[in-house]
Amino acid sequence: MTKVGIVHDPRYQSHETGAMHPESPERLRAIERMLQSEGLLPKLVEIAPHAARAEDILLVHDKEHYDEVARSSEQAGVYLDGDTFAGPRSFEAAMLAAGGLLEAADRVLEGEVERSFAMVRPPGHHAEREYAMGFCLFNNVGIAAEHLVRRRHLKRVAVVDFDVHHGNATQHMFYDRPDVFYISTHRYPFYPGTGSADEKGSGAGAGYTLNLPLRAASNDEDYRQAFETGVLPALRAYRPEILLVSAGFDAHRRDPLGGMSVTDAGFRYMAEALEKVAEDCCQGRTVYVLEGGYDLEGLAGGVREVFKVLLEK
Repeated sequence: MTKVGIVHDPRYQSHETGAMHPESPERLRAIERMLQSEGLLPKLVEIAPHAARAEDILLVHDKEHYDEVARSSEQAGVYLDGDTFAGPRSFEAAMLAAGGLLEAADRVLEGEVERSFAMVRPPGHHAEREYAMGFCLFNNVGIAAEHLVRRRHLKRVAVVDFDVHHGNATQHMFYDRPDVFYISTHRYPFYPGTGSADEKGSGAGAGYTLNLPLRAASNDEDYRQAFETGVLPALRAYRPEILLVSAGFDAHRRDPLGGMSVTDAGFRYMAEALEKVAEDCCQGRTVYVLEGGYDLEGLAGGVREVFKVLLEK
């Protein structure tokens, strides 16, 4: 059986967003219940997260943004943008989320596990260099990608993002660079408004951004076509040294925000397809990080299918 690592920690639930906010601690509690009921936890390698350091966050964010999030811990609660809430322990959780993903990536790179999944919150792919956005405080996957390039000296890092929302910030951070290839399937037009097919990178990064926009109500077959005609050929041509996956489950047909029609089986297909490419291109080195997914049953079902695929390899 493949050695699959998991990052999870009760401190991720300390990021309290309010009773009516969709990005709530209940998301992780639903995943934990699923892992227990399915008997998956004993099959996984526990990876203890560490809190990121300021210099980790500053790999992709400016100091003013870091300081603003840090100051939020001194307040009872503050909205950093219209829908991004930070409470007294949100900064701690955000630092642990970024650090947990760094740990998950390093363990895979060093061969201690073959694949890993960082079950963290708050999510990250909307957080821009200068500001929080879309439930995201720091860009976890952006920090990990920059860490792998700058500190671990990788030349080709791929980020595949199958969250229903386009990862505007991850795209922007690497838009003019060839060492991080950002590939996204997402509903379009939709929040946050970026991600049209003609956004392909610029300068040295021209051709290293690939957007595969999908219409509302897209289903498993629509995603399969996007993968087989876009995502998978692009990955094979690029031949990444490691694959990072921004795993959002809000394209699930049950999700209250996504407006898509993907089933548990659709998420299983995406994981299987990505793992096959990773085996062919980068010795199976894949690192998943949780992004969105706001129906508890749909979220847990999608995560379950991904873990089952990882453990079968």
